[in-house]
Amino acid sequence: MSDLLDRLCEQCGVLPEYRDIWGQAHRTSDAARRAVLLAQGIAAGTDAQAAGALLALERGDWGRPLPPVQVARLGPLRIPLTLPAEDEGRPWRWRLRRESGAEDQGDFTPAALEETGRRQLDGRTLVRRTLKLELAVEPGYHSFSLEGAGGAGMSLIVAPAACYEPPAIRGEGRAWGLATQLYGVRSERNWGMGDFGDLRHILDYCSEAGAGTVMLNPLHALFPDSPERTCPYSPSSRACFDTLYLEVEGIADFAECPDAQAMVQAPPFQARLRALRAARLVDYGGVAQAKAEVFGRLYRHFRDAHLAAGSERALAFRAYQAGHGERLRGPALFDALQEHFSAPPDAVWGWPAWPGPFQDRQGAEVAAFLETHLERVEYFEYLQWQADLQLTAAGARSAELGLGLGVVLDLAIGVAAGGADTWARRELFAQGASAGAPPDELNLLGQDWGLPPWIPRQLTAAAYRPFIELLRAHMAPAGGLRMDHVMGLFRLFWVATGLPIADGAYVSYPFADLLGILALESQRNRCLVIGEDLGTVPDEVRQALGPAGVLSTRILAFERLGDGQLKPPRDYPAQAVAAVTTHDLPTLAGFWMGVDIGLRTELKLYPDEAARDRQIVGRAGDRVQLLLALEGESLVPAGSGLRPADFPLMTAELSAAVYTYLARAPSKLLLLELEDGFGGQDQANLPGTVSPAYPCWHLKQPLDLEQWHGSACLEGIVQALARERPAPGPGVPAAPGGGLRSWIPRATYRL
Repeated sequence: MSDLLDRLCEQCGVLPEYRDIWGQAHRTSDAARRAVLLAQGIAAGTDAQAAGALLALERGDWGRPLPPVQVARLGPLRIPLTLPAEDEGRPWRWRLRRESGAEDQGDFTPAALEETGRRQLDGRTLVRRTLKLELAVEPGYHSFSLEGAGGAGMSLIVAPAACYEPPAIRGEGRAWGLATQLYGVRSERNWGMGDFGDLRHILDYCSEAGAGTVMLNPLHALFPDSPERTCPYSPSSRACFDTLYLEVEGIADFAECPDAQAMVQAPPFQARLRALRAARLVDYGGVAQAKAEVFGRLYRHFRDAHLAAGSERALAFRAYQAGHGERLRGPALFDALQEHFSAPPDAVWGWPAWPGPFQDRQGAEVAAFLETHLERVEYFEYLQWQADLQLTAAGARSAELGLGLGVVLDLAIGVAAGGADTWARRELFAQGASAGAPPDELNLLGQDWGLPPWIPRQLTAAAYRPFIELLRAHMAPAGGLRMDHVMGLFRLFWVATGLPIADGAYVSYPFADLLGILALESQRNRCLVIGEDLGTVPDEVRQALGPAGVLSTRILAFERLGDGQLKPPRDYPAQAVAAVTTHDLPTLAGFWMGVDIGLRTELKLYPDEAARDRQIVGRAGDRVQLLLALEGESLVPAGSGLRPADFPLMTAELSAAVYTYLARAPSKLLLLELEDGFGGQDQANLPGTVSPAYPCWHLKQPLDLEQWHGSACLEGIVQALARERPAPGPGVPAAPGGGLRSWIPRATYRL
């Protein structure tokens, strides 16, 4: 059984062990390996089950002449072929159809090729050989086929060597920008949470300040019927955007719809908006209700005034639907179904709780629902169209302003178990396991994110189309893409249902293939790629990301010399994004004052008192180390000593000094977390907690956007960064920002 289990795990990417962040080796238990295999749909509880599963996998691997997909780099092609031994002596013909439409073809005799493997399977001898083609094939998506093998074909993806590097950071170029949670932006005009209209004004601020980019939290589609499900890293669909970010007045139909205008301008509705703006935390339910009331009127106007008349805007919407296909229809249909099943008195949440026939995306009941509820499904598609328009407009605006990098979007590592993506592609996701992370210095208990991971062999069987769709959806309107937990391209920590987090297992993914596709889409969309590579990072990942043009993430407190001192700026890598903090870490002020330690103590997030005490002692040393580091760069504020007691609070001057320190690093990009700019003490997310224990993803900024110029702390940091990293001259091209897509009607496109 041990040998069978080992072979099965090797076939399915389940790793036998891993080393944690402290270098300690952890052997994956047999129970954990069986549970992870079962989550992939492979039963291995007995010898017979394991043997049967191995045979099925072998048949799938050896039973087809070509793999479903091959990702190659520029240069001669090496095509793996698997053919019956009795057919090796006769001539075969291959055909390569390029993405451009051009074709190449040729003849070969398998027996003359290099043999790389041989199997006896179901009474036949199968031989694997390599067909070498000296062809110069350009990067892109091509198809390769064999004639005489039952129409065998595969997707051939040729990838460039590295991701796109914007002109603003080529050579010695360095940029800086803002990082913010868009929902938390206050303004005098939004409806209680930041929206795409606020994003436009943030871009204006960046242009005036000399910043080259703004990086946002994930904007993935959440759950319209359950606005309290607010975590942007646990979305319903990663392929669509959250329509709560829509600027209502920015929708073209608002200017055409007197009914909607009268409703919004009425005193009671204005009073609701004032209350939503004044709330200390984002009231997602209140925002969703207010916007939904107007969205319904705007959609009705659009159907009556445009769809019914076949106007130019109607044609643009139909073109949008046709161009996005199932990527749009699936989530919209899910939202309509979830809305239907969440109605009282039998309200349920998530497709696993729906009646059985509706859990199958391809089922007859779902098709019948679509037919009878098409108008409601198209309502959700209409809102998605508007979100895409407004986000694309923001990208275009960043190019107009000359920002070097433009808008950077964030791609979450997974999706919620009961959402649209898992419903539409159930075969792609693990059942009975979720992604997470082993214990580390920040999360001593480990993490279970509750996100069902992709099954590697199913992703390959789909020729990586789901991954390609995600990249295109986010790169098209953006100048940059941050990939959360980029190590997931290499391996992902699976936590099986019912087992402790510490008994999780790593599952490997086709890293080289995914990295090649990432480079291809990055180049095509002229989109910078940033990898969030914090935590337990295998050496192979860092060694591959740099040459592939993916920027690493470096956080001030984590960058240390061998003796524990903070690294001087000159020791930071150039191929990186430097930052003081992130949404998952304490703000600069919170770090300085130990706010996070107090919170973790209060919420019992430490495994024991000793762990808490070690962090308290360590934090005291960290404050001293920070002051010593600033002294090494002659940045300690004038008139102050080197004792933390000289700075009982994180002052504006000290904040500016810290950011000046980091800005001197050769790293291509530096990000200012806006919470630091306002001197905030509360972090956006406290891992390991949920509301009401801590208001994760609900915090608002203390100042309205219109008041940013009046913030002494923010302006001090901004001026320091502008001095250390001046904006490039007019000769440097701006970020493309995705440009205007062909389906956007120019006559109605508006900011």
